[in-house]
Amino acid sequence: MRQGREQSLAPHCDRVHTITYDNGLEFAEDQAMAETLKADIYFAHPYADGERGLNENTNGLIRQYLPKSQPLNNVTEKELENIMKKFNHRPRKSLGWKTPYELFFNRKTLLTVALAS
Repeated sequence: MRQGREQSLAPHCDRVHTITYDNGLEFAEDQAMAETLKADIYFAHPYADGERGLNENTNGLIRQYLPKSQPLNNVTEKELENIMKKFNHRPRKSLGWKTPYELFFNRKTLLTVALAS
């Protein structure tokens, strides 16, 4: 699992400065990933939802598409990619009404241009 995250982030290591994880076993090899990406890795305290506000908000948004009652083993890669695109192009108040895509890639999208007009 770490290799998949690492491979996804490696081309963007100049933009990845910090990563905040939950305390699950899936993040046990954090030091190797920190060294590869040259990023600082932090762990949220257990039961401290306030330390992971964006994560908690995103989980709520995911539930709009994938209710808790829906088994995740039936979700296709294409469905996940579609949800990811919607999230990355959704303006966020916390980002000054810009999208994560715009900030990450330093590009304006048509929606931002339309909102600024």
